[in-house]
Amino acid sequence: MKMNSLRIIFMGTPEFAVASLAALHESSPHQIVGVVTAPDKPAGRGQRVLESAVKKYASQMQIPVLQPEKLKDETFLHNLCSLSADVFVVIAFRMLPKAVWTIPPKGTINLHASLLPQYRGAAPINRVVMNGEKTTGVTTFFINETIDTGALLLSKEIAIADDEDAGSLHDRIKEIGAEILLKTLDAVSKNSIQPVLQSEIKLNEPLKEAPKIFRKDCLIDWNDSAKKIFNQIRGLSPYPAAFTYLENADKERKILKIFKAKVVSDCILKPGEITLANKRFFIGTNDVALELLELQMEGKKRMSAQDFLNGLINETNNAALKLSK
Repeated sequence: MKMNSLRIIFMGTPEFAVASLAALHESSPHQIVGVVTAPDKPAGRGQRVLESAVKKYASQMQIPVLQPEKLKDETFLHNLCSLSADVFVVIAFRMLPKAVWTIPPKGTINLHASLLPQYRGAAPINRVVMNGEKTTGVTTFFINETIDTGALLLSKEIAIADDEDAGSLHDRIKEIGAEILLKTLDAVSKNSIQPVLQSEIKLNEPLKEAPKIFRKDCLIDWNDSAKKIFNQIRGLSPYPAAFTYLENADKERKILKIFKAKVVSDCILKPGEITLANKRFFIGTNDVALELLELQMEGKKRMSAQDFLNGLINETNNAALKLSK
């Protein structure tokens, strides 16, 4: 079956989307005729103007870039139409109005970082790890009126290691996602793919959602089980990071971010109780203890627990350090 060249407009913003953008740009015979990304924004103390990761790549590759403030702007819609794209590809971008996603004759395709219909929403990578899932995946689908509910195209299952964090999974998914996206577009160009309605998918368990991560999701409750907290830590590592409040000997209350920990089944402490021994940092939960391995005190750099103990406290004085609400 002959493959036809597709004219593609790519829409995305963060680094996660760049892997797919690069794969499409390097593919043959397809052509990216334009990129849509977020407007440049000032950031930091110096208010230096920052470009999105997608814009940086597109500019380097001399691909035309559109950065609309409003997606329903008539000038923007006119510019989209003038590029005569066959298909739009959307990865980690804003919700599109119908006036946009209905433009291309072959539809608008989204790459989602889960096995739809499971884990619809803004944070599927974080949520699958936080929930202790053993597998996840990537899915391509046609966008429709409701977020992440369109007809499915292709998918691939991905195993999650027991100690894998969201950062590692993110990096693997973005590469695998790029491969699945290319296969999807090749199939679309040949008219050899039959979309499947999500309502036709038979599930063995209830639907699980992947809502945006908020600060309340990051605060550790030491009354939870060690396993639940362990999954919370790795599901939020490296960003935005699970945290707790720590009080030192001077009664200063600071945020302690935790990036890596492990369950210690032979150590039993009360929930929130801290024990320091042999340059190791343990905190109790409602069953067994967690050992903190990598952390960051407010105002300091990320470091190993051993370096933290060497630099900040006397490890023989457990009372010098305690959790604070």
